[in-house]
Order: sequence, then C-alpha cells, then structure tokens
Amino acid sequence: MYQAECADTSFLVKRFMYVINKIQFKTDSKEEFLPGFSADFPYMASQAALDEYPEGLVPWHWHNALELFYVESGFVEYYTPGGIRRFEAGSGGLVNSNVLHMTKTTVKTKGNVQLIHLFDPVLISGGTGNLIDKKYVMPLITASHIELIGLFPDVPQQKAIIGRIRESFARNEKEDGYEIRLRQELSEIWLMILDLVKERIREKGVSTKSSDQIKKMMIYVQEHYEEKITVSQLAEAAFLSERACYRLFQSCLRMTPIDYMKSYRLQRACQMLAKEEKSLAQISRDCGLGTSSYFGKIFKETMGCTPLEYRKKWQNRDINMPD
Repeated sequence: MYQAECADTSFLVKRFMYVINKIQFKTDSKEEFLPGFSADFPYMASQAALDEYPEGLVPWHWHNALELFYVESGFVEYYTPGGIRRFEAGSGGLVNSNVLHMTKTTVKTKGNVQLIHLFDPVLISGGTGNLIDKKYVMPLITASHIELIGLFPDVPQQKAIIGRIRESFARNEKEDGYEIRLRQELSEIWLMILDLVKERIREKGVSTKSSDQIKKMMIYVQEHYEEKITVSQLAEAAFLSERACYRLFQSCLRMTPIDYMKSYRLQRACQMLAKEEKSLAQISRDCGLGTSSYFGKIFKETMGCTPLEYRKKWQNRDINMPD
C-alpha cells in the first residue's frame, strides 16, 4: 500500500500537533481562529479527527491560511462552493487561501483522520509584494477558480507530491533549524503544486463577488444568531434581494438561508452543552432556537440524540494543546 512507502507519523500528535475537535472563529473577521498561529511564524500543524468533532463535521468556514492536508486514515469529504471532493487514506490536497469549505465523513466507523499544515502565504514568499510573492505565490492564491487541489496516489506526479507532504510531518520542532527546514519543505511542495496546476492558473477565473456576499451573510448570522433573523435582514447584510439570497445559499452552500441559520445555532448549542452548565431552556434562548421543546425536537432530529445525552457525552471535552 502507498502508506507503507512513507515514514511513520504516529508519534506526531504527542510531539507538536494541535489535536482539533472543534472550530473557533475570530471575533473581528469571523474567519477560523487557528490556535498557535503567530505573526513571528504563521504556521501550525494539526490532526483533525472528524469522529471527535461534537457536531460530527467541520462546519463551513474560511481562513487566509493555506490548508495542505494528508488523509492518514478513513475518508474525508471536502465541500466548497464549486463542488464536493472525496479523499481516502493515502490522498491529500490543498485548500486555497480564503476559500469557503466544510469537511465531513460519510463513514461512521472511527479513524477518519487528517494531518494538516496551515500556513500563511507569507511563510513561502517572505513578504507581501516582493518578487517571490508576485511570481510564485500570488498567481495561485488569487486564482479564485482554484478552490481545492486534489492529490491522488494513482497519478504519478501527484503521488510524488503526496509523499513529500506526508514526510514533511515527520519534522521535529526540537531540532536545530526546524523553522527554516520546514519552510524549505513547504516551499518545495508549493513549487511542485504550482507546476501541477500551471495550466489551470492561466484559465480565466470567476468573480469572487458571490463568495464575498455569502461570507457577509454568514458573518451576520454569527453576530446575530441569538436574535430573530429574517431572510430579508440577511439579504440586506449583503445588499441582495431575498431571491438572490436564497439562490446564493443554494449555489454556494447547498442549503437554504433558514437551514444555515438553524445549523449555526445548533453548532453554538453543541458548544454550550459541552462547555457550560446552563439549563436547556437558557441555551435554547441564547442560541435563538425558541422554546426548549422545539430545541429538543430539532436537536434530536439533527444530532441523533437528546441535548442531555449529548451533554453527558461531550461535557468538558476540549481542544488538546501540545506540550
């Protein structure tokens, strides 16, 4: 099997990876908050185990950081406005900067695990607007039509890139020159990916206006989910008609605005159930889900268990930070 050709990475989680089991958002831009990310070295490695996410998936989000991933075991589905891609163990890929995406798995067994490099484009370029940035970084990250680059081991050129990605996780942060060596490895992988998609980069890209509009409406929901939100108000946040709002949610997220609002409120409810001691009635009110009876009904329909059963299972479970 392909996995046997690469170095073992089973030790990584204990040594330097963030084990992520929930998603957090920045209070200002509402993009995903990345723990451990700093201006000094804008990078983090994480292990994402989809089975350990309380909601059972990684909800729609975006981040300026590039997401370079390897599927260590199981199956992962990536959803972007452009479509759905399925990745199984031994495959990998790159999510472009600021691309809306969601991940989930259709496999109910345990062991759906990804290893992920998250890094700001400036880690490759060394600075915004310099020659390296203009020649090697901006052409790809500004190619809005390239949302997700899939890498699969049955294609020789892609298999070589996958091998380099997986090997790059074996770097020990305690070694001398760790940051420089890691940056070099990511840069070499970046060049391989650039060569792979150079023809696609030359294609005429589509406008990012739709993506910007859907993000504005998602941010509005995140800021006002405790309140009653009408579709009209949501549409106004992006200067759209209600009809255009419905069309945009359907085309980008494959759900209605109402479904998205309910989904986000349930995500917040899951976090409150796992972290707080509030009553179900209070959580229901705080999440804008109405009465506790309605909350219990839609929660069980969506999550497959009652709020109390969920609280018992997930109470006090949190992100595990590296030593």
